[in-house]
Amino acid sequence: MLWQLFWSFFKIGAFTFGSGYAMIPMIEKEVVDRKKWFGSEDFYNHLALAQSSPGPIALNTAVFVGYRQKGWIGALTAVLGTVIPCFTIILVIAMFLGDIRGNEYVEAAFRGIRPAVVALIAVPCVRMLKPLKWPLILLGIAAALVIWQTSISPIWFIIAGAVAGIIEVLVKAPKE
Repeated sequence: MLWQLFWSFFKIGAFTFGSGYAMIPMIEKEVVDRKKWFGSEDFYNHLALAQSSPGPIALNTAVFVGYRQKGWIGALTAVLGTVIPCFTIILVIAMFLGDIRGNEYVEAAFRGIRPAVVALIAVPCVRMLKPLKWPLILLGIAAALVIWQTSISPIWFIIAGAVAGIIEVLVKAPKE
């Protein structure tokens, strides 16, 4: 199991370009579709927790998946699987950056990769919207617009959402 955790996250870390958000569709495909370590809803709940936790989302997700499978050693194994390829690639690029900086082919390749990275980031966002009803989707869009147009920290919206969810459960609990 530890080898499967390491290898799954190693492949994700080695073959994903962009940010940690670009890794999410690959992590989902691996842990939900291929390995069946998580159900879809459970994965998105953990993803929401990973997003609201400090640190890179891909590493937080690796921690949650690894911990769920094999405890702390599983979390460490999944994180190492994610970090080792990225660290190695960045180290190699840094060693040769002077030689490739300004190279028109390298710059063209990165311009070509950018739209794919945007798509990889958009996929988990759209998938997370599917189980939501329209009022919540509109509330999310409104929150995004407020964050974008003001200096209000997103953390306040995360806290407000958590409090609203808890209140909803408390209000419904006596009825059920």
